[in-house]
Amino acid sequence: QVQLVESGGGLVQAGGSLRLSCAASGRTFRNYAMGWFRQAPGKEREFVSAMSWSGGSTIYADSVKGRFTISRDNAKNTLCLQMNSLKPEDTAVYYCAASGTRYYRGSPLAHEYDYWGQGTQVTVSS
Repeated sequence: QVQLVESGGGLVQAGGSLRLSCAASGRTFRNYAMGWFRQAPGKEREFVSAMSWSGGSTIYADSVKGRFTISRDNAKNTLCLQMNSLKPEDTAVYYCAASGTRYYRGSPLAHEYDYWGQGTQVTVSS
């Protein structure tokens, strides 16, 4: 059973930074693409960023490009999201997701991911 546990959320002022982490367990982490999604109150879940199984390919939503950086440490089974220059519109619950397909390049589509964490709240005050 794959388990994903996010951490690192919190309250930050606009312009500040946060680093989210996702600890994965239950299978060989390095063989699977990973992603970050977020959901703000009253809105649908939206794509933030994804990374291929090898780490050689990354995708970002236009809204976070240049501000957020996704990374993975396969030795520690950890996925990270460094978030800089945060804006109030970044406020949301952030979810870590893992694909169910080995050697996948990653995708901005939520249905391409089979496993999800419980989420971590990020609040950016103006």
